[in-house]
Amino acid sequence: VKPTIIIFLLCFSPSRQQFPRLCATQEALRAKECCPAWEGDGSACGASSGRGFCRDVEVSDQPDGPQYPFSGLDDREKWPLVFYNRTCQCAGNFMGFNCGDCKFGYFGQNCNERRESLRRNIFHLSRSERIRFVSYLNLAKQTVSADYVVATGTYLEMGNGSNPMFSNVSVYDVFVWMHYYVSRNALLGGPGNVWTDVDFAHWAPAFLPWHRVYLLHWEHEIRKLSGDTSFTIPYWDWRDARECAVCTDELMGGRSPQDPDLISPGSVFSSWRVLCSQATDYNDRGVLCDARAEGPLRRNPGNHNRNLVERLPTSAEVEFTLSLPDYDTGAMDRSANMSFRNTLEGFGDPRTGLGSSPRLGMHAALHVFMNGSMSSVQGSANDPIFLLHHAYVDSLYEQWLRRHRPSPSQYPGSNAPIGHNAEYHMAPFMPLHRNREYFISSKDLGYEYSNLLGASQRLAESLHPYLEELQAAWPWLLLAALCGGIVAIAVTAAVLTAKRRYGGSSFLPGRSWKNLFSLPERQPLIWSNDTEETSHRNYQTAM
Repeated sequence: VKPTIIIFLLCFSPSRQQFPRLCATQEALRAKECCPAWEGDGSACGASSGRGFCRDVEVSDQPDGPQYPFSGLDDREKWPLVFYNRTCQCAGNFMGFNCGDCKFGYFGQNCNERRESLRRNIFHLSRSERIRFVSYLNLAKQTVSADYVVATGTYLEMGNGSNPMFSNVSVYDVFVWMHYYVSRNALLGGPGNVWTDVDFAHWAPAFLPWHRVYLLHWEHEIRKLSGDTSFTIPYWDWRDARECAVCTDELMGGRSPQDPDLISPGSVFSSWRVLCSQATDYNDRGVLCDARAEGPLRRNPGNHNRNLVERLPTSAEVEFTLSLPDYDTGAMDRSANMSFRNTLEGFGDPRTGLGSSPRLGMHAALHVFMNGSMSSVQGSANDPIFLLHHAYVDSLYEQWLRRHRPSPSQYPGSNAPIGHNAEYHMAPFMPLHRNREYFISSKDLGYEYSNLLGASQRLAESLHPYLEELQAAWPWLLLAALCGGIVAIAVTAAVLTAKRRYGGSSFLPGRSWKNLFSLPERQPLIWSNDTEETSHRNYQTAM
């Protein structure tokens, strides 16, 4: 009997949550339980249908690194126990705060349909696909989240749950808040009393797994909001770029002609307002972000501090980074030498692999280059370019996993900075995701990148926008061809009729029928200048 029970328990996976609206109540907080009913059967966690059960949360007791020397001061410690110690844990392929969703890569009413999605280069999207992507972003920004709220106070400020402090925000801004909350400084009590050397999703091993989950969750919410189950986040391959190629009004917004720090009024993003972007102010006051609008989205790509970031990463630097065989090394923080994670994150030199680099590279270089909302860690997700950027970073993570095929033991089980050990639950997801669970291939999570396809598939993918435009235009081309044919037939008929009528007469004596339609050639129609001919044949667009 015991082996059967063990196997049964192992088939469960924890639920996926931030602060579900149904758990942001005085009752749920004081009970420290987040086990909402699944609307399908009305039972907590869908237990009556076997989707999941309300269970105690188990956290790892492995020691953390020395970077954060406190205990019991921050709500993210031993996440999510400060807020909840019982949550839905879902069976099989079910997932969600009430086990009402499917695991990543699974679809259907019973979550038994396996499907692999494709994340594509944004420049390989057709015009209609680009319009759809921008419209989904704007829809998410303008739609209040039905499922989630965000915390605007600490658990202590909430009176240990008796005075809930949460705010409604849009679907997009839930993710802005999440990125702020996971990377914010630790509040030690009182104005200005903060600990800055702490981040539960950056500067350490969980950087790549955490952002992988973040993108998957974001993708999942957009699919639910739009009803488009085929939606995927596109990526921007920024290798060797000299400017922000996606900063156009058709895509992520061009530069405003009135103010180079703002977005062009021709873009929908010019009307966006940011939140959780004033880290210094929060620290000075010793408070959390209150989730209120704080001003327009800012961006001024290329006009950044050149002493901090010389230029955008090169193909050679990307290749060097991918060649590093060790996922993380040493203290597993910004000082790590020859660490793939630290070099890709931008604190290791992408030419030598040495940590604590005075100049930022790779992932961090792009953030600084954008010189605006993106250049602040806590507020960077306000800029939708964040998604394109991190999708490409995730594709590099995937390339490294496939090239080096690391064993699960390469991911550190202990002594990483707080929040980054293998079995630590990722804050502020509650309590689904442990870091090690995402130290696996994207294929196991139901998605692929177009730049990792075979050569023939990559070629077809790059031609996709042109073929789609041609497909959309072919009815008009066919109509034009038919009209041209009709005109040609009519002209021919007219010529033949005229020839029969006048061919044997004395009409236009002394001139042949051929000469009637001939004109003297005053100028050659084909140039013989070899230089100019070659120039036209080799002309290429800047794209």
